Amino acid sequence: MSNGAQEGASIGELFGRVVARLREAAGYRQAELAHAMYGMSSTRLNQIERGTGHPPTLANAMALDAELNTGGILAELWKHGNSRMFLAWSQPLIDLESTAVEMHMYLDQFVPGLLQTKDYARAVLQTGRTLQDEAHLEELVLSRLGRQERLNGPNRPYLWLVIDETVIRRPIGGPDIMRQQLARLLATEHNQRISVQVLPFSEGEYPRMGGLLALLTTPDKRKVAYTEGAEVGRLIEDPGEVRQYALTYERQRARALPVGMSMNMIREAMEGLGRAHFPSSAQALRLAKVQSQQFRGRRVRGSRYR
Repeated sequence: MSNGAQEGASIGELFGRVVARLREAAGYRQAELAHAMYGMSSTRLNQIERGTGHPPTLANAMALDAELNTGGILAELWKHGNSRMFLAWSQPLIDLESTAVEMHMYLDQFVPGLLQTKDYARAVLQTGRTLQDEAHLEELVLSRLGRQERLNGPNRPYLWLVIDETVIRRPIGGPDIMRQQLARLLATEHNQRISVQVLPFSEGEYPRMGGLLALLTTPDKRKVAYTEGAEVGRLIEDPGEVRQYALTYERQRARALPVGMSMNMIREAMEGLGRAHFPSSAQALRLAKVQSQQFRGRRVRGSRYR
């Protein structure tokens, strides 16, 4: 292959070439390696090696490292190659997310990336200040969707999600895109590993208004916390501090609607998108009051990681 083709290759294509060479050096055929790896199909491995479909996740890289006995080369290559995919402060959360066995999250502006539809993700990401061009946007969208494999694999985590009512009321991308996104949230209603609760406007102000709060449990039962605002993210590993954030999260979850009532509110919001694109006077007044409280509080807004 020419040097020009090498230089013009995408991150996914370069990663795939390395995987193919390591596989061949280990004496595996593609189907044999896929069979040896629990949870990876031959089709998926073929996509990874060709650089097509969703980009490989960190979990994919780590699994390949383990099977091919590479000493962690592919995981390091993944982190290096994906450094432009995420803001630097978001990378610790992305890494933990790929292996966590439990995830508890609170967000006040956007649906989390793990549950975003493709069009919703594009609408969110295209407003980012670090966006370079259309090709970069497509890379970001595909990378975000690739992370969602974690919710479908054999070792999928438990996900408990609390979202502010703002998340389901703000029509990101327009009514049609938002309707599809709300339908995606409704599809989790009977998923035994995903719970979605809405924290309603009627609760008024509450701790940790603004930004993202995530609590993750690692495979070795270690618990960590991660907080993120408009321009900064922070990974917290101190056990005492993690417990304080866990208490804050539990208080917010206690004030949120139960799952069934949350699903009803999401349905109502989705039906409202079909009736009108503008809130009623009462809804507008209520939303203005809540946004004013949020602004006077922390004035923290969501990052494009979510």
